Amino acid sequence: MKTLICDCNRTLPLNAPALSQALAKTPGADTDGLDTVHSLLCRREAGSFQRAAKSGDDVLVACTQESRLFLDLNAATEGTQPVTERPIRFVNLRETGGWSKDGAQATPKLAALIAAAQLPDPTPVVTVPYRSSGRTLVIGSADDAVRMATLLADKLDVTLLLDGPGGALPQRRDWPVHTGQLTRLTGWLGQFEAHWSAGNPIDAELCTRCNACIDVCPEGAIDFSYQVDLARCNSHRACVQVCEVAGAIDFNRSATTITEAFDLVLDLREAPAFSQHQPPQGYFHPGRDERRRMDAVLQLREMVGEFDKPKFFHYTHKLCAHSRNEQIGCSACIDVCSTSAIRSNASLKGVSKQVIAQGGGGGIIVEPHLCVGCGACTTVCPSGALAYATPDTVDMGKRLRTLVGAYQRASGKHAALLVHSQGAGTRLIDELGRAARTQADVHGVPARVLPMAVWHTASMGLDLWLSAIAMGASQIMVLLTDEEAPEYRQALTEQMAVAQAILHALGFEGKHLHLLEARDARDLASLDAALRCAPAATVAQPLAMATQANKRATLDMALDHLLSQAPTKPEAIALPKAGSPFGSLQVNTDRCTLCLACVGACPEGALADNTEKPQLRFIEKNCVQCGLCVSTCPETAITLEPRLWLADEGKARKSARVLHEAAPFACIRCAKPFGTLKAIENMLGKLAGHPAFQGAAADRLKMCNDCRVVDMFSDQQQTHITKL
Repeated sequence: MKTLICDCNRTLPLNAPALSQALAKTPGADTDGLDTVHSLLCRREAGSFQRAAKSGDDVLVACTQESRLFLDLNAATEGTQPVTERPIRFVNLRETGGWSKDGAQATPKLAALIAAAQLPDPTPVVTVPYRSSGRTLVIGSADDAVRMATLLADKLDVTLLLDGPGGALPQRRDWPVHTGQLTRLTGWLGQFEAHWSAGNPIDAELCTRCNACIDVCPEGAIDFSYQVDLARCNSHRACVQVCEVAGAIDFNRSATTITEAFDLVLDLREAPAFSQHQPPQGYFHPGRDERRRMDAVLQLREMVGEFDKPKFFHYTHKLCAHSRNEQIGCSACIDVCSTSAIRSNASLKGVSKQVIAQGGGGGIIVEPHLCVGCGACTTVCPSGALAYATPDTVDMGKRLRTLVGAYQRASGKHAALLVHSQGAGTRLIDELGRAARTQADVHGVPARVLPMAVWHTASMGLDLWLSAIAMGASQIMVLLTDEEAPEYRQALTEQMAVAQAILHALGFEGKHLHLLEARDARDLASLDAALRCAPAATVAQPLAMATQANKRATLDMALDHLLSQAPTKPEAIALPKAGSPFGSLQVNTDRCTLCLACVGACPEGALADNTEKPQLRFIEKNCVQCGLCVSTCPETAITLEPRLWLADEGKARKSARVLHEAAPFACIRCAKPFGTLKAIENMLGKLAGHPAFQGAAADRLKMCNDCRVVDMFSDQQQTHITKL
């Protein structure tokens, strides 16, 4: 790969030999092209880019500002490959550190950013298709809806839904017009279903817009939207008489619900049809803001055809801790989803065992057409049943290891990862870098802070954060903007509390996890100050292993390494109840009858029985604190205990231990043990007054299954002989 660096008219302190030397120490990194520092690569020295593009090698340009120019130049240069066959990559060295006040010390960071940009693209994933033929519903008042429809009608098939009287419709019937109140809107781009209640006396489809009703109405209750304002109407009904031929006005007409399908929806009303933070794709609610309305129009005009997006998640039904046997356990993914894309599939009534085995019963259902890839569900999922797919944790781990490792090999100290979104987060960091260039009181992104753009900041959680710390990072900073839903802030805060509790208990001093919030340029000063926080302690020997596809395996690997490097080795770490994926169980042995219902309910294999004797065993490493055992236990004998058990160098939590055991009850006929003494006594006590369990029937409750059958058969034989 040829890497072209430019000091942007000598405003960046780039040290080519130092960068080349640093990258040479990073496995897989390429130093080709780093021997030259360009100053005007986008202007006078553009020939260097053209020669690199014609070489046939992959090209990385250390400039994002002029990316469009370089792409156009590649297309215009004879002998180059189109970007569809050989993509050109870009990395920003200017705003992300070169323009900061300590840009001269930023060589380790710049080397790390280049190394990460040279990594191969993530593994491709399956896509989710959308198909739109342009059927568009515009909802609002007559004036607003008509104006927007005029801007859309040449590209889209427009239908108007007027939600009340007021304004004016044109005399020409250019589009279908309905009147009524929207009662329900479901679906997504290409598959919306709108329901509205049509109760106005004037039928918009029958109305000829002759204006006779407007002329005769003495109260002015009918306007050019051709709806009756019932609050002003005094029941003269002159309008009905003049419309007798057309029959468009009927005050006795019952309200009807109309349902129609649309591909796109432009909602001009004050209140949106969807309450979630992120509405479905294809739905636009600009409100009364004129600029947002124009933006919506421009986007709608281009939304005809077939579209694909990545399927952002993998779901493994057998790992899901949401439900079992119609009992609800963990619902973290449902609670955090800002698009309402996840719903419960808990009920198993009428579902065959084969369907359940294939993942068709219980657990959750995720609608990929509604998912926008925030990844918050994968972050809060304690078991790893939901996993982020693009990029997956393996690719993300490679990127983390490359960033931190390249920085360390270039003699960088106290690396802090700044995780931000590719959209609003990138724009804020660019603004901060530009402000540092022009304003004396703005520092810019510090030399030790490594920006890391992701599709969405909520897609990284406890497993990757702890892995990064184990790899040698000092801190993880997560930048939130207005893109993030309130649910994400709460989820990330809870995850950070768990991670920080673990690190502090292990003796790593300082604050390792930071949640930063900024909306726009008005927050740059606070963001600038937050990025200059004091570093925190980290491991002496970085973790060399890669992250795993399985979330729990990645967590175990990171925890084992952190424990091996920890200044303090506690036996157990108490964790916050909210968001903890680790913990133990407390069993009230006075209540527990060892019915083992909890064993059947546990989706992770954390609870087990013993075939040799009545025991309830527990493997703490497997417990995800889902609570299914708690909701299943008929005796309410189980409570959750969030903690991280590290006894015996962490080996104890990986071994089975006995939570409760009891003496077995011996069959009164054959003396074979079955059940437990407490369970049988409990059952006898509950059935003592039942008429069906008296005498010999009561004794059978004290027998094993085999003896019970034999005794019943013998009793039947004796009864038959007696009758004879």
